[in-house]
Amino acid sequence: MRIIILCLVFLTVSGLYNHVSAQDQSSEQGYKLAVGIRFSTAAPTLNNSLSVKYFMDEANAIEGLLSFGSRVGVGGLYERHQLIGGIPAFTFYYGGGAYLGFESGQTWFGPTGVIGLDYKFTNAPVNLSLDWKPELDFAPSINFVPDAFGLTCRFCFGH
Repeated sequence: MRIIILCLVFLTVSGLYNHVSAQDQSSEQGYKLAVGIRFSTAAPTLNNSLSVKYFMDEANAIEGLLSFGSRVGVGGLYERHQLIGGIPAFTFYYGGGAYLGFESGQTWFGPTGVIGLDYKFTNAPVNLSLDWKPELDFAPSINFVPDAFGLTCRFCFGH
């Protein structure tokens, strides 16, 4: 199962990279696609994860997360980015999405929100994000998970 998920992630990233390479469109953040690792607290379903972020236009992005902690999880977020102080590479973002996780024969799923800061280094293809991503489990029982802080480091493609 993990091999299939990794293959799907690889194919998705490859396809997005080809799409980004074919476009000559700049974004406020200085990148169109970024792939990396999210380091997080252990409580949420989407804790330490592989992160793929793609900007649809200058202010709107989608992010996919694939988590392989004690609980295997997958999630997607829509994020709205806004410049901070007119600095093109520094944005504040917020948004929401959903997640699905599996562990010991149980299934977790529910909505998640996100609020954070995003910075793209000007002279390097590196992006850092610091965020709070609380989750609301609908299953296996209703449970709010507020302690979901993370730091993401990504390699950026395209401008």
